Amino acid sequence: MSKLGKSFITLFILTLVPLVAVGRDNPLYDATAFVCDSLRTPLTTVADTTRTSPVFVAQRDSAAEMDSADAVKEEIEVYDPKFESVVFVPKKQWIAGISISYTQSNQNDYQFLILEDINGDTYSFRVTPMLAYAVAPDLAIGGKFSYSRNLTKLEKGSVVLDSETDYSVENLYRLSHNYSFMAIMRNYFSLGHSKRFGFFTEVQAQIGGGQSKIMQGKSTDITGTYERNFSLSVGVAPGLAVFLNNYSALEVNVGVLGFSYNHTKQITDRIYVADQKLKSANFRINLFSITFGVAFYL
Repeated sequence: MSKLGKSFITLFILTLVPLVAVGRDNPLYDATAFVCDSLRTPLTTVADTTRTSPVFVAQRDSAAEMDSADAVKEEIEVYDPKFESVVFVPKKQWIAGISISYTQSNQNDYQFLILEDINGDTYSFRVTPMLAYAVAPDLAIGGKFSYSRNLTKLEKGSVVLDSETDYSVENLYRLSHNYSFMAIMRNYFSLGHSKRFGFFTEVQAQIGGGQSKIMQGKSTDITGTYERNFSLSVGVAPGLAVFLNNYSALEVNVGVLGFSYNHTKQITDRIYVADQKLKSANFRINLFSITFGVAFYL
């Protein structure tokens, strides 16, 4: 054995003896344990040439540790999330539907807030057919046509603000017709794996117009106003579709976002001309735009 080896063993024994005497609570015990652990692995001695006397530094071989780390990485299973997409409306499917609404009311001495002595009757009718084609899964493009008719007959009525201020109206008649064409694009998505309940987002671009006439009075004391209107609008209307079977569904949608432009021109007694332009933006739920309908998926 060389002199260097004998010196290293002697130093190790002199260090170990006091540690055995004091036990594991001594701070030097951990350092000695590290040295013992190092002796179990191959050591590479590197000479420090910067000193006058040779000093050797022990370097631990880390190949075993690298192999164990690689083994741990191989044991860890990589999580790969898989999202399953359910097609709600398949490609090349026709969608046809219709929405119809009708309301009628009669008033006889009706009172509501500042309105008093209301006598008359009204009705409104609206029909909206729809036709669309699925150009891709859950994506349909099509159009809607809408026609509405409204009639109001008011025999008499009063607006009472206080005991000294009131306004009265008698023999008022108004009839209006409106029509519009709407281009739509629908994007469907199902609720989980269900193919019975699903949502859709409908983007709408509408152009329309109409006319109406208003008359007030009777006999020779009568005045009349003729109106023509033109409208443009763009909006988004989300909705819900509930399939009754494989071919028919109930649908409801409501407008929540939109921009509109309306231009109305009036001619009263064929003499007086009035003009009105209205621009508006809607960023809230419009309860008056809720529509119900039936659609057939062919």
